[in-house]
Amino acid sequence: MHWKLFADLAEAAGESEPTVDAGDAATVGEALDALLEAYPALAVRVLDEDGELRGHINLLHDGRDVREGEGLDTPVDDDDELALFPPVSGG
Repeated sequence: MHWKLFADLAEAAGESEPTVDAGDAATVGEALDALLEAYPALAVRVLDEDGELRGHINLLHDGRDVREGEGLDTPVDDDDELALFPPVSGG
């Protein structure tokens, strides 16, 4: 799968489109685990103390917020796009 990172998450990883070998990842959660293993500096920004996705972090699967569906249990395929970004505000 293809990851896109935005704002301070891209800065923490050192790139905005990291290549991650997710192996046999079947879910968004497994793909996220592979990303955080490859880029451990992201973990503190993305996960809370209980290891859950922080409420202010947006995680999209092919352009849809995973919270609107099956969450981290959302099935993924090798050609899917996953995106992580912090809250966006304008002014």
